[in-house]
Amino acid sequence: MRSISTIRFAALGLAAAGLLASTLTTNVNAADKKLSGPVRIDGSSTVYPITEAVAEEFSEPAPRVKVTVGVSGTGGGFKRFVIGETDISDASRPIKAKELKAANENGINFIEIPVAYDGLTIVVNKKNTWANNLTVDELKKIFLDSSAISNWKDVRPGFPDEKIKIYAPGTDSGTFDYFKEVIAGKKGSIRSDMSVSEDDNILVRGVAGNKGAIGFFGCAYYFENASKLKAVAIDGGKGAVLPSSKTIESGEYAPFSRPLFIYVNAKSTAKPQVDAFVQFYFEHGPELAEEVGYVRLPSKVYAIAKKKYLTRHTGTHFLDAEGEKIKGALPDIYKDKK
Repeated sequence: MRSISTIRFAALGLAAAGLLASTLTTNVNAADKKLSGPVRIDGSSTVYPITEAVAEEFSEPAPRVKVTVGVSGTGGGFKRFVIGETDISDASRPIKAKELKAANENGINFIEIPVAYDGLTIVVNKKNTWANNLTVDELKKIFLDSSAISNWKDVRPGFPDEKIKIYAPGTDSGTFDYFKEVIAGKKGSIRSDMSVSEDDNILVRGVAGNKGAIGFFGCAYYFENASKLKAVAIDGGKGAVLPSSKTIESGEYAPFSRPLFIYVNAKSTAKPQVDAFVQFYFEHGPELAEEVGYVRLPSKVYAIAKKKYLTRHTGTHFLDAEGEKIKGALPDIYKDKK
């Protein structure tokens, strides 16, 4: 799953890529050339393009450090992270109460770091000329197990007699969790007769190859494949809105704008190569997030995150003392608590 990173360098061109590598190298302590050892990362396929881009650039100033980036999904990544198998976990949602409990039981303290904004994007086949926009209620008709309609004509009057084929991230994916929370809530369930994969590129190919298909994944994969797919404008109650850098950052693309994270094992920060990688992520992650199709966070959020990392402030901002999820905009939740 390296297509986004590969295409990113092709787009930059060899000269530009060389200039970027040179610039990044000069910004890193020369001592990093002597660093060695592994940095073990797993988790979200949505966050993967950002972390993989950071890992590629980090290999220039620190060639002896082996950074491995897995894509087992947010849930799969947390399963490994909470038992100490990985140093960093990529996540397209905040940690859940049961994952936090497992981490506590295993003595895993962590630092929670937001890295970018994403807009979960609903996509259809290019030959789909009818579904230019959909309401949240219409998405519920398509995706809820209690509805489970099988034809586009049943979604809205005037839609054609065309069989619906659904492509979705696997249930270990944070993207699936986020979508399920928006569409099904706590008590509802998503239909099970979908084609699922943790590899978003497989979902892209599936939707691109079936006229009646619909699917969803992070905005970077849509932006990368806009020539093959059509994004659907979503009406969350205030009019139909397409995902873009502007609408995602402002929250106008509701209810599918969301923050992305990395979680760092606090004990792993004692490893020089892990600490250097995380510091490099802070320095270059925002620009690389934009290069691979995501939206950078407000500078204030990055500043708070870096302070929390440097002071080894552990724990999550997204669960209360009872383990209930705290909801709201990222800047309102992720604050510098004094």
